[in-house]
Amino acid sequence: MVYRFHFTSADLARTRVAEAAPPLGELSIALRVLQDRNQDLRFGAWRRQVRARLAPRARMVLDLTPMHGWAPAFMSPSGPGGVPELLEQVAGTPRTHLRADLAVIARRQGLPAWAHRLGEDPDLLRQLVGALGEIHATVLAPYWPQVTACLAADRALRARQMLHGGVERLLSGLYPPRIRWRAPVLEVDLMSGLDGDVHLQSRGLLLMPSMFATQAPLVDPDVEPQPILTYPAHHDPATGPTPLLAARPPADGTPAAPLSALLGRTRAAVLHAITQRPGCTTGELADALGIGPSSASQHATVLREAGLITTLRHRNTALHTPTPAALALLERA
Repeated sequence: MVYRFHFTSADLARTRVAEAAPPLGELSIALRVLQDRNQDLRFGAWRRQVRARLAPRARMVLDLTPMHGWAPAFMSPSGPGGVPELLEQVAGTPRTHLRADLAVIARRQGLPAWAHRLGEDPDLLRQLVGALGEIHATVLAPYWPQVTACLAADRALRARQMLHGGVERLLSGLYPPRIRWRAPVLEVDLMSGLDGDVHLQSRGLLLMPSMFATQAPLVDPDVEPQPILTYPAHHDPATGPTPLLAARPPADGTPAAPLSALLGRTRAAVLHAITQRPGCTTGELADALGIGPSSASQHATVLREAGLITTLRHRNTALHTPTPAALALLERA
């Protein structure tokens, strides 16, 4: 069973990689992973930390986000804005839209008894929105810097694929063998086994990398202004995915040392060059700084082990991207 996106030349021109992951959309995927037991090396510590801190009210959100199955679309809007604005959008969901969304879910799977009253009870909807904000603060917010670093590294890889092979190379390399480009159709194998055809009709396709959608892609064909294909963010096959751990912010009031004194002049220059050229290769880094490739590789290794850059290996090329910790360090310095 295959889900197929049909492209025209206009669709190819409008297809793009999302600049950022919608926080509540990534939260919905993360909640499924939270309820699973697979991939303990990557998510085991995160699961234990999160489960120890979950408030009882989180059960409302989890009941509507089963490990396998469907979650109401109104709970994960993908519009602009931060988490507070998106939560306001959830709270302001029109009742007709809310009822229709829940009716679709009810036809596919069971709903908790209280959920049938969401379209009639504003207080109940406010409780759900409050629980959604609380669960985001526990499940995703402390780990967001690592999530955004992972997604930024993937976007750097996709930009290089576009640069060297155009949209066709981008589509061919998203997540083989579950995503296959057979021009002019993009075939997607879903975990659900869902079969269907979507003619993009000059809207193009929004490609959304995800840190939590690790085993299969997801599709949202009905969202506007263009359908969304969520795919697993690329990781280095040689080292495997990095375990998800909460970020440790620096202590308040700690003065920032000059960057060259903290890292050394050459290493500071390497970090600055990577922030100016996200997704650069080791060879490009060496050329930019006038140092040898082995020296550039050594400095990049130290920066990566310190959590300041992310390196993705694609074929025979290493692509370096700064992490949020690096950007914060440069700003403070």
